[in-house]
Amino acid sequence: MKIVITGVTRGLGRALAEEFIRLGHTVAGCGRGPAIIDLRFEYGAPHSFEVVDVSNPTKVGIWAAKTLGFGEAPDILINNAAVINAPAPLWQVPVEAFASLVNINITGVANVIHEFVPSMVAAKKGVIVNISSLWGRSVSGEFAPYCASKWAIEGLTQALAQELPRGMAAVPLNPGSIDTDMLRIVLGEGAAGCAKAEAWAKIAAPFILQLGPKDNGKSLSVDGFED
Repeated sequence: MKIVITGVTRGLGRALAEEFIRLGHTVAGCGRGPAIIDLRFEYGAPHSFEVVDVSNPTKVGIWAAKTLGFGEAPDILINNAAVINAPAPLWQVPVEAFASLVNINITGVANVIHEFVPSMVAAKKGVIVNISSLWGRSVSGEFAPYCASKWAIEGLTQALAQELPRGMAAVPLNPGSIDTDMLRIVLGEGAAGCAKAEAWAKIAAPFILQLGPKDNGKSLSVDGFED
């Protein structure tokens, strides 16, 4: 399968990309920062990794054109790139920080869908997985911007599911509580007690690979990692 993933430089995105490659699939990934160079050196063609800010529609368009130019539409598109706010009451969150989070977590997802999904619709096949969160279905004080963005992803994905042709699926996926840099912003050292991203990916990758039209519009969680 050809799998496109955003946010592959660290955390869940990197763990997923590496697990999909280990399982024999072709990955086209994007992210921000120098870790992209490491991925390029470690995984050559047919895999590809590009520096892309998903909140910038022009850069997403260039990346998509290059990626789609290598062959068919992706079988799976995973919108994983996201950021979380520093803990604070909503009225204390800087306006610029709120806007930046929304631009990455919501607009970034829409930008990627805008550029990749038409090719999938034309082929009438493929699965779009938008990474949600437990906080896309519940809330926590001091993380209102992040909660709002993930509630938006739930609604956006379920609406998208109604627009897709038969044979396709769009799924908001809660990965569960995994020890990542983002979770450490929430829990501090307490995140160390959660599963590591690499162990999670060994369950999550096969879970995602089996998604299909039967799952269209369902709010799902990776089995065993719901809490």
